[in-house]
Amino acid sequence: MNRTRLALVLGGALAIPTWPAAAAASPVDANGPPVLASTAGAPPGYVIIGYVFSREETIDPRAIDAGKLTHVNYAFANIRDGEVVEGFARDTENLRALTGLRREHPDLRILVSVGGWTWSGGFSDAALTPRSRHRFVESAVRFVIDHDLDGFDVDWEYPGLPGYGNTHRPEDRENFTALMSELRTALDAAGPASGRQYLLTFAAGAFPDFLAHVEMEKVQAVVDYVNLMTYDFREAEGDSLTGHHAALFLHPGDPKGLSADSAVRDFVGAGVPPEKLVLGVPFYGRVWGHVEAKGDGLQQPAGPPAERLDTSYTALSALVGHEGFERHWDTWAQAPYLWNPEKRLFVTYEDPESLRVKCHYIREHGLAGAMFWEYNVDRTGELLRTLFDGLRR
Repeated sequence: MNRTRLALVLGGALAIPTWPAAAAASPVDANGPPVLASTAGAPPGYVIIGYVFSREETIDPRAIDAGKLTHVNYAFANIRDGEVVEGFARDTENLRALTGLRREHPDLRILVSVGGWTWSGGFSDAALTPRSRHRFVESAVRFVIDHDLDGFDVDWEYPGLPGYGNTHRPEDRENFTALMSELRTALDAAGPASGRQYLLTFAAGAFPDFLAHVEMEKVQAVVDYVNLMTYDFREAEGDSLTGHHAALFLHPGDPKGLSADSAVRDFVGAGVPPEKLVLGVPFYGRVWGHVEAKGDGLQQPAGPPAERLDTSYTALSALVGHEGFERHWDTWAQAPYLWNPEKRLFVTYEDPESLRVKCHYIREHGLAGAMFWEYNVDRTGELLRTLFDGLRR
C-alpha cells in the first residue's frame, strides 16, 4: 500500500489515520505515515484482554483492576504427554483467585492460555492425528471445567515453524485447523451443562510467514477472537538497526516491513473479519546498546546493550527525563522511543500517547479491541487506564 502524509496537527488536535474503503494507491509524501480510511460500524463494546503471567508467584486479586478488563488470559498451561496440564505449582490457587473476581465483576471472563513461546513444543504432536487431537481436546475441556473458567486460549508459537526450537511439520497447517475445529465442537458441547457459552481464542503471530502456515479463513470461523501479537517486531538480539518493536505504522527506514497496521491488513485480507481481530500491545520495551550516535538514535546501527535495563513500563516511564534519557516521538510509526546519547542506549516501548492513537485506530477500523502482554509489568496502571478510557469509558 502506497503512503500519504498524516496531518500531524489540525486545529490543535491529532489527526488520526483512516483506512480507505477501496485500497486505492496514493502518492508518497516523505514527511509522514500512511492514511487509512475508517470502516463503518464499529462494534458496540470493545474487549480489553489482559494476559496475566504468574510464573511461580501467588496472584493477589486485589492487585487486578478487574473493572477495566473484559477478559483475563491466565498464562500459561503446559502440554505434557499430549494433554493440557497446569504449568506452575500455584495455578489452581491463582485461577481460583481470578475466577473469584467475577463476584464483583460478573461480566469478566477468565480463560487459560496454553503454550506460549517456551511451552509450545507439544502442539505439533498433539495435533498430529485424530486420536492425539481427541486426547488434547478432552484434557482442555476438562481443564476449563475443573477450574471454572470461561474459555480456552491457544498460544501455539507457531504451526509449521520452529519458534523456540519446537517440533514442527508441514502438516501443522491442516492439523491446526482440525485442532481448533475440534476444540470448538467440544467446548460448545460442554457449555449447556454448565450454563456457559465457552470462548475459544488464539494468539497469532503478526507476520506474513505465520499466515503462510495456517488456514486462516477456516480457523477464524471457529474462534471468537484472533489475538494479534503486534509487538516484538524488532529486538536487539536479531536486528542490527534500532527501531520500533510495536509500531502502528511502518517507518520508511525500517527494512523489516512489519507494523500493526500491516498485520491488520494482512489478516483481514486472509479472511478474518475486523470484528474478530484484537490488536496486541506491549506493556514492556526493547533496548539496544552501542548505538551509533547520530541524530536521536532511531534507525541506527547498534547491538545488544552491555548493561541490563529493566524494560517494564513501570521502570521505563520513570526514566523519561532522568538519567540522560530523552523521550522522542516518531510521526511515521506513531510510536515513542527513549534515547540516551551519553550511554548510547535506545529503547522502543509503548506509552499513553501511542496507546491513544491505537485505540482510535481500533475504533476507526471496527476491530474487536485490544489485548496486552502482560499485566504485571505496569505497576503504575497508566497503560490499562489509557486503554479503558480509549475503548470502554
